[in-house]
Amino acid sequence: MIVGFMASRTGRWLRIVAGSCLVLGGLRAGSARGTAVALVGLGKVMTGLLDVVPLAPLFGFPLRGEDIRRELGLPREASLLNGRHRRPMSVTLH
Repeated sequence: MIVGFMASRTGRWLRIVAGSCLVLGGLRAGSARGTAVALVGLGKVMTGLLDVVPLAPLFGFPLRGEDIRRELGLPREASLLNGRHRRPMSVTLH
C-alpha cells in the first residue's frame, strides 16, 4: 500500500531527496514558477523529516508515520540517520 510505503524509512528518504531536487531546480530556474516548485519541494522535505504523511487521512489512516506503521502492523523503524531504534522492541512468541 502506498501509505505504508510513504511512512517507511525508504519512503521518507525518497520524499526528502525528491523534495531537495525540486527545491534546487526551482531556485535555479529563477522565475515565479520556479519559486512555486521550490516551495512544493520544501513541503516534501518537511513532511519527510517530520514523519508526516499528508495524504494518509484521505485513505483513513492517521497523519503521523509512527501511528500508520502501528496501525498497519509494520515494525517500528529506526530514525533516519543513526539506525538505532527509538524504543526497545519487545519480542513475543505466539
